Amino acid sequence: MKGIVLAGGLGTRLYPLTKITNKHLLPVYDLPMIYYPIMTLREAGIDEILIVTGGNSAGEFLRLMGDGREFGLKGLGYTYQEREGGIADALYHAKNFVGDDSFCVILGDNILNGSIKEGVSNFKDGAMIFLKEVENPGEYGVVVMEGKRVKGIVEKPKVPPSNYAVIGVYVYTSEVFDIIPKLTPSARGELEITDVNNEYIKQGRLTYEIFKGFWGDAGASVDALLEVNNYVARRKKEDQNLWRIQ
Repeated sequence: MKGIVLAGGLGTRLYPLTKITNKHLLPVYDLPMIYYPIMTLREAGIDEILIVTGGNSAGEFLRLMGDGREFGLKGLGYTYQEREGGIADALYHAKNFVGDDSFCVILGDNILNGSIKEGVSNFKDGAMIFLKEVENPGEYGVVVMEGKRVKGIVEKPKVPPSNYAVIGVYVYTSEVFDIIPKLTPSARGELEITDVNNEYIKQGRLTYEIFKGFWGDAGASVDALLEVNNYVARRKKEDQNLWRIQ
């Protein structure tokens, strides 16, 4: 299985911090934000990773991480998304890298303390999303579950059908690259990952894994970035083995 980290976007919710740099290069305690999703994939046993980025700071990723050997990777590649096309559009840029393999994709501002290895290992076919039980589900995409399958995803519902929010970790087969070109852009002119997942729901082939560790969306707001920084700082001081680069 291969890995993809999506690290594009303008990061407008973090202005002016992102006025001169990509948000995924901002610090989360003592490491750049982009390091954390890479370490999550690496811990899951994935050692071939592609970073999809964009904007004026794209070259800084290469300067920062090179070929990925400090993470113990077989290879770390880079590709460029020229415009704001949405998560599904960014994902499509990985088509040649993925080939016929399955892959796990993680949003570059998602900070996880916990393993996705078991869920990734359990993946067989179709698509799989990771969920997290949250106290405020109305602020997220929330799932309707039936057994081990997802029957629906409701965006920011006033009356949530469950307390399980969709986090930015997904697993697909290469079949997804046949679905993305058929999508219709949303009202904001982007190809949405929710539309990809809805297609798998129609087919009855979207399953889920529940993530029980810490999940933080560091790119959601300046307050969210601060909260994640404080959490990581506290946990690293408690356990120096957490988020260690090889």
